[in-house]
Amino acid sequence: MRRGGRRIAQPAAKTEKSRRLAGHAGSAVSSRVRLRSESVESAATVLEIDGRNVPLAVRRSRRARRLYLRVDPSAPADLPVELILPRGVGLAEGLRFARDKSHWVARRLAALPPLVPFADGSTFDLHGEALVIRHVGGSASTHRDGPLLKVGGAPEHLPRRVRDWIKAQARDTLTRRSRELAEKINRQVRAVRLGDPRSRWGSCSPDGRLAYSWRLIFAPPFVLDYVVAHEVAHLVHLNHGARFWRLVATLVGDIDGPRAWLNRHGPRLLRHG
Repeated sequence: MRRGGRRIAQPAAKTEKSRRLAGHAGSAVSSRVRLRSESVESAATVLEIDGRNVPLAVRRSRRARRLYLRVDPSAPADLPVELILPRGVGLAEGLRFARDKSHWVARRLAALPPLVPFADGSTFDLHGEALVIRHVGGSASTHRDGPLLKVGGAPEHLPRRVRDWIKAQARDTLTRRSRELAEKINRQVRAVRLGDPRSRWGSCSPDGRLAYSWRLIFAPPFVLDYVVAHEVAHLVHLNHGARFWRLVATLVGDIDGPRAWLNRHGPRLLRHG
């Protein structure tokens, strides 16, 4: 199940080489994550926007056929903007393109949800309930105590301990719900794997292995259940035809509500940690 995104078409690039690469579609500005784009080199530079310097990640891709800019909520906080160069387009042309679209970049950066650091005193939602991180130090294990997530150990290890605990909760919840929904349709889940993909909330392989973004645990239960139902339904239908959607609706009832929530609030999930 892929994450959504917005895409804005722009006029064709000015150089003849760029026009050949882009065809008649022209360049594009995109906040959508492009899947499996092959990177062959990388660099970093700075884009000046309204008098401030914004770090810009630059990546050259063999697969890209046009210039792309994207502001990715899941990107590192110090490199939120990425410029993708297709083969044959130089860095200077790419930077001109980025400068031309600086107002678009500024709007997209302003629209990013705030970061939620894994730090003492921070609050995050876990499966619909608010938890406050509290560093208690000592040899205490990470554990929940009512509305608090108490974390022991040295302060510098707190982010990793919080992340490990959250991932364990996500693994337990997603595995349990996957098997429960699969049982309803007489299917078996061979394995459940968690990751942090940039383009999908979940996926299902032909041999019955499911994969999810661990960040789904930050979403309300009805949203997580919808994503699980989506992938479990692929155990029967490896497509998105009418029978597939009927099966998803059989498993969770409402489809439109969770999809709308992900389209609107999905970037929030990517800003944790």
